[in-house]
Amino acid sequence: MGVLTRMSTVVKAKMNRLLDNAEDPRETLDYAYDKQMEMLRDVKRGVVEMVTTKRRLELQASKVKETTSKLEEQARQAMAAGREDLARLALQRKQAAVIELDGLDQQVANLELEQEKLTNAEARLRAKVDAFRTRKEIVKAQYSAAQAQVRIGSALSGISEEMGDVQLSIERAETKTDSLRARAGAIDELADAG
Repeated sequence: MGVLTRMSTVVKAKMNRLLDNAEDPRETLDYAYDKQMEMLRDVKRGVVEMVTTKRRLELQASKVKETTSKLEEQARQAMAAGREDLARLALQRKQAAVIELDGLDQQVANLELEQEKLTNAEARLRAKVDAFRTRKEIVKAQYSAAQAQVRIGSALSGISEEMGDVQLSIERAETKTDSLRARAGAIDELADAG
């Protein structure tokens, strides 16, 4: 059991290191921004649907108002014609239409309140998304600058190591040159001495 736990820990550690190496914070930030934009589009879609429903109810209420006016006119005409039964029927229908109209007006008022709430929520979300976008771009720029600094630092440390190697090579070459000059001088001296 202990071996399996250790193996699991080792595998998790290796996977975590691989993920850390593979993860690019700029891509993660872009993905988060895309998700926020998707949420914003969903909220906008909700506002459009709400406005569409409200308009549909307003049109329906307008038709019911027209029907109410027609029924009232029919009731007058029926009374003028001495048809009290038809006038009563028209007034009953008008009463039902008025009740329907009140319900529609209430639904429209409720939808207007919901639309206002959604519009305010959309504005708040847009402000947050805009702030996130600005922050995201700053962090991405800082990350890119830090990467450049690391590359430059690595290159400079490589240059200083290489310069150390070059310096040793120069010193060795100078030592060999001095040694060869001394030898040449000794040979000349021996040649002159016979």
